[in-house]
Amino acid sequence: MRKRTAVRTALRAVATGTSATALLGLTPHLALAAPAPVPRTPAASLTAAHAAATAPAALDTVARFFAAERERGGARTGGPGAVRAAPRVEGAVVPVYVLSPDFVRGREGAPVARLAFLAGRAVAGDGRTASVRIARRGAAWKIVRIAAGDDETRYSAAGAARAKGGTVFREPGTDAWYVQRGDRVEPLDAEARQAVGAHGTTVAAYRERVARAYGDKLPGTAYDRRGAAGGYGPVAGAGTATGAGARQPHAPRPVTTAGLADDSLPVTAATTLAGAAALLALALSASAPLRRRRSG
Repeated sequence: MRKRTAVRTALRAVATGTSATALLGLTPHLALAAPAPVPRTPAASLTAAHAAATAPAALDTVARFFAAERERGGARTGGPGAVRAAPRVEGAVVPVYVLSPDFVRGREGAPVARLAFLAGRAVAGDGRTASVRIARRGAAWKIVRIAAGDDETRYSAAGAARAKGGTVFREPGTDAWYVQRGDRVEPLDAEARQAVGAHGTTVAAYRERVARAYGDKLPGTAYDRRGAAGGYGPVAGAGTATGAGARQPHAPRPVTTAGLADDSLPVTAATTLAGAAALLALALSASAPLRRRRSG
């Protein structure tokens, strides 16, 4: 009897030890599978930003942007009356997130994405769209930049439909949009599907991919010190795409914590600089530059 009891005790010990070993071996993967949640933007901030974007002075600025774009050859979708119609800001202002350099580095507890700025969707009388980027400037919210197209609000809606409660974010190096919820990162556009497949991937696998792509190009690396980590837009002097849906092939580019969009127009030279400072004052991470907007 004692012998059988001893055997059972030994078997239980082996089983317990095996289970513990297995769990210990999984610990790093479990840690990566559950990144820290992205801090949510307070509702009061979104409301204040929306009020700033829809103020008469702000809409005048948006109108000047659309007029300048039309002079540069922007497409029209309506007649002369539509062109003269005043622009409007439709829907809610949304927070815009970008891939976090800390996540790429593998820093413990780093969320996948960080807040870059707030954005609203402006629509011209002829149907053209623009992204109105808003940041806090002192005690007030101001438009700091306007860019053609509506990627920010469009992908925010697409991500909410695909993964309710998830975080929609952009990977600047490939201009890909994703939604992350829990342990999954799922694609929202063709670039993202090419990177992670139609059904997405795990957070751990996604981090491995971006670490390979950008790990040696982060701020502070030799790549950055050579001056090559300046942004994600077209090479200076190469020109900007004229069609709202125009795309240009590009290689993965570094994750950076500085810069604003190079395909868009600052409200004024002063507000461009003030806007960048405002993002930092808000504890909003500075945005990665955005390429020409896609439509449809």
